Amino acid sequence: MNKSILILTILTLLLTSCKKEQDPFQISKHHIGMLTDSTQVKDLESVFSNDSIVKFISGDEFTGNSNDIKIFEKGGKKLLSLTPRQSLDSTSVIESVQIFDARFKTDKNITTLSTFKDIANNYTITRIDNLINSIVVSVNEINAAFTIDKKELPANLRFDMNLSIEAAHIPDDAKLKYFFLNWSKI
Repeated sequence: MNKSILILTILTLLLTSCKKEQDPFQISKHHIGMLTDSTQVKDLESVFSNDSIVKFISGDEFTGNSNDIKIFEKGGKKLLSLTPRQSLDSTSVIESVQIFDARFKTDKNITTLSTFKDIANNYTITRIDNLINSIVVSVNEINAAFTIDKKELPANLRFDMNLSIEAAHIPDDAKLKYFFLNWSKI
Protein backbone atom coordinates (compact mmCIF):
# COMPACT_ATOMS: atom_id res chain seq x y z
CA MET A 1 0.00 0.00 0.00
CA ASN A 2 2.79 2.39 0.93
CA LYS A 3 4.66 1.61 -2.30
CA SER A 4 1.61 2.43 -4.45
CA ILE A 5 1.12 5.75 -2.64
CA LEU A 6 4.81 6.54 -3.10
CA ILE A 7 4.67 5.66 -6.82
CA LEU A 8 1.49 7.72 -7.28
CA THR A 9 3.10 10.71 -5.54
CA ILE A 10 6.22 10.47 -7.72
CA LEU A 11 4.15 10.22 -10.90
CA THR A 12 2.07 13.23 -9.86
CA LEU A 13 5.19 15.28 -9.18
CA LEU A 14 6.71 14.30 -12.52
CA LEU A 15 3.58 15.17 -14.46
CA THR A 16 3.08 18.53 -12.76
CA SER A 17 6.73 19.51 -13.12
CA CYS A 18 6.60 18.80 -16.87
CA LYS A 19 3.74 21.25 -17.36
CA LYS A 20 4.51 23.63 -20.23
CA GLU A 21 4.38 27.30 -19.30
CA GLN A 22 2.18 29.59 -21.42
CA ASP A 23 4.12 31.90 -23.76
CA PRO A 24 2.94 35.45 -22.89
CA PHE A 25 3.19 36.46 -26.57
CA GLN A 26 1.52 33.44 -28.21
CA ILE A 27 -1.64 34.14 -30.23
CA SER A 28 -4.28 31.52 -30.95
CA LYS A 29 -7.97 31.56 -31.82
CA HIS A 30 -9.07 31.81 -28.18
CA HIS A 31 -6.16 33.45 -26.36
CA ILE A 32 -3.30 35.92 -26.48
CA GLY A 33 -0.78 34.88 -23.87
CA MET A 34 -2.74 34.57 -20.63
CA LEU A 35 -5.67 36.65 -21.96
CA THR A 36 -8.54 34.47 -23.17
CA ASP A 37 -11.84 35.10 -24.91
CA SER A 38 -13.56 34.46 -21.55
CA THR A 39 -11.39 36.82 -19.45
CA GLN A 40 -13.50 39.45 -17.72
CA VAL A 41 -12.47 43.11 -17.40
CA LYS A 42 -12.22 42.73 -13.61
CA ASP A 43 -9.56 40.01 -14.09
CA LEU A 44 -7.21 42.08 -16.26
CA GLU A 45 -5.14 43.21 -13.27
CA SER A 46 -4.11 39.61 -12.56
CA VAL A 47 -3.59 38.70 -16.25
CA PHE A 48 -1.36 41.74 -16.83
CA SER A 49 0.16 41.99 -13.34
CA ASN A 50 3.58 42.99 -14.74
CA ASP A 51 2.18 45.62 -17.12
CA SER A 52 0.31 48.93 -16.90
CA ILE A 53 -3.41 49.04 -17.66
CA VAL A 54 -5.00 52.30 -18.80
CA LYS A 55 -8.79 52.45 -18.79
CA PHE A 56 -10.56 55.38 -20.42
CA ILE A 57 -13.83 56.18 -18.69
CA SER A 58 -16.01 58.49 -20.77
CA GLY A 59 -18.23 59.40 -17.83
CA ASP A 60 -21.44 58.80 -19.74
CA GLU A 61 -22.59 55.20 -19.61
CA PHE A 62 -25.57 56.09 -21.82
CA THR A 63 -23.54 56.93 -24.92
CA GLY A 64 -23.00 53.29 -25.83
CA ASN A 65 -19.40 54.01 -26.82
CA SER A 66 -16.88 51.33 -26.07
CA ASN A 67 -14.18 52.16 -23.58
CA ASP A 68 -10.94 50.70 -24.89
CA ILE A 69 -8.42 49.45 -22.38
CA LYS A 70 -4.75 49.97 -23.27
CA ILE A 71 -2.01 47.63 -22.05
CA PHE A 72 1.53 49.01 -21.77
CA GLU A 73 4.77 47.49 -20.56
CA LYS A 74 6.16 49.11 -17.42
CA GLY A 75 8.69 50.89 -19.66
CA GLY A 76 5.89 52.54 -21.65
CA LYS A 77 5.76 50.40 -24.81
CA LYS A 78 2.19 49.89 -26.05
CA LEU A 79 1.30 46.19 -26.25
CA LEU A 80 -2.46 45.81 -26.80
CA SER A 81 -5.75 47.66 -26.99
CA LEU A 82 -8.74 45.72 -25.61
CA THR A 83 -12.38 46.46 -26.37
CA PRO A 84 -14.87 45.05 -23.86
CA ARG A 85 -18.18 43.71 -25.14
CA GLN A 86 -20.07 45.98 -22.69
CA SER A 87 -18.84 49.43 -21.70
CA LEU A 88 -18.39 50.16 -17.99
CA ASP A 89 -19.15 46.56 -16.97
CA SER A 90 -16.44 44.83 -14.95
CA THR A 91 -17.96 41.41 -15.70
CA SER A 92 -17.86 41.98 -19.46
CA VAL A 93 -15.54 39.83 -21.54
CA ILE A 94 -13.16 41.19 -24.17
CA GLU A 95 -14.70 41.49 -27.63
CA SER A 96 -11.64 42.41 -29.67
CA VAL A 97 -7.91 42.90 -29.23
CA GLN A 98 -5.69 45.13 -31.33
CA ILE A 99 -2.07 44.00 -31.32
CA PHE A 100 0.72 46.60 -31.44
CA ASP A 101 3.86 44.77 -30.28
CA ALA A 102 5.70 42.60 -32.82
CA ARG A 103 6.58 40.02 -30.15
CA PHE A 104 3.00 38.76 -30.26
CA LYS A 105 2.87 35.97 -32.85
CA THR A 106 0.61 33.21 -34.05
CA ASP A 107 1.69 29.58 -34.11
CA LYS A 108 2.63 30.23 -37.76
CA ASN A 109 4.78 33.25 -36.80
CA ILE A 110 2.46 35.99 -38.08
CA THR A 111 3.19 39.30 -36.31
CA THR A 112 2.51 42.99 -36.87
CA LEU A 113 5.63 43.00 -39.05
CA SER A 114 4.30 40.33 -41.42
CA THR A 115 3.29 40.93 -45.02
CA PHE A 116 0.25 39.85 -47.01
CA LYS A 117 2.29 37.00 -48.50
CA ASP A 118 3.02 35.67 -44.97
CA ILE A 119 -0.71 35.59 -44.22
CA ALA A 120 -1.70 34.07 -47.58
CA ASN A 121 0.98 31.36 -47.33
CA ASN A 122 -0.01 30.32 -43.80
CA TYR A 123 -3.79 30.76 -43.54
CA THR A 124 -6.92 30.45 -45.62
CA ILE A 125 -8.27 33.92 -46.30
CA THR A 126 -11.97 33.96 -45.49
CA ARG A 127 -12.91 37.40 -46.77
CA ILE A 128 -11.44 40.67 -48.06
CA ASP A 129 -13.39 43.87 -47.31
CA ASN A 130 -12.84 47.06 -49.29
CA LEU A 131 -13.05 50.14 -47.04
CA ILE A 132 -12.36 53.84 -47.68
CA ASN A 133 -8.64 53.94 -46.86
CA SER A 134 -7.84 50.30 -46.26
CA ILE A 135 -8.74 46.69 -46.90
CA VAL A 136 -9.42 44.13 -44.20
CA VAL A 137 -8.24 40.56 -44.70
CA SER A 138 -10.18 38.15 -42.46
CA VAL A 139 -8.90 34.76 -41.33
CA ASN A 140 -11.56 32.79 -39.42
CA GLU A 141 -9.09 30.06 -38.51
CA ILE A 142 -7.67 32.35 -35.80
CA ASN A 143 -10.50 34.95 -35.57
CA ALA A 144 -8.11 37.55 -37.00
CA ALA A 145 -8.55 40.64 -39.13
CA PHE A 146 -5.50 42.16 -40.80
CA THR A 147 -5.82 45.74 -42.04
CA ILE A 148 -3.71 46.86 -44.99
CA ASP A 149 -3.53 50.52 -46.05
CA LYS A 150 -4.74 51.10 -49.61
CA LYS A 151 -1.43 52.92 -50.26
CA GLU A 152 0.05 49.40 -50.42
CA LEU A 153 -2.23 48.54 -53.39
CA PRO A 154 -1.77 49.41 -57.08
CA ALA A 155 -3.15 52.87 -57.92
CA ASN A 156 -6.11 51.51 -59.93
CA LEU A 157 -7.47 49.71 -56.81
CA ARG A 158 -7.25 52.53 -54.28
CA PHE A 159 -10.29 54.69 -54.96
CA ASP A 160 -13.22 52.47 -56.00
CA MET A 161 -14.94 51.18 -52.85
CA ASN A 162 -17.35 49.09 -54.94
CA LEU A 163 -14.51 47.11 -56.45
CA SER A 164 -14.26 43.52 -55.27
CA ILE A 165 -10.65 43.05 -54.21
CA GLU A 166 -9.24 39.54 -54.53
CA ALA A 167 -6.13 38.10 -52.92
CA ALA A 168 -4.40 38.15 -56.33
CA HIS A 169 -4.77 41.96 -56.43
CA ILE A 170 -2.81 42.50 -53.22
CA PRO A 171 0.99 42.73 -53.57
CA ASP A 172 2.93 40.07 -51.65
CA ASP A 173 4.99 42.71 -49.87
CA ALA A 174 1.96 44.73 -48.64
CA LYS A 175 2.62 45.59 -44.99
CA LEU A 176 0.06 45.30 -42.21
CA LYS A 177 -1.35 48.48 -40.73
CA TYR A 178 -3.33 46.83 -37.92
CA PHE A 179 -3.79 43.32 -36.57
CA PHE A 180 -6.95 42.42 -34.62
CA LEU A 181 -8.37 39.34 -32.95
CA ASN A 182 -12.15 39.36 -32.80
CA TRP A 183 -13.85 37.37 -30.09
CA SER A 184 -17.36 38.74 -30.60
CA LYS A 185 -20.01 36.07 -30.49
CA ILE A 186 -23.00 36.83 -32.66
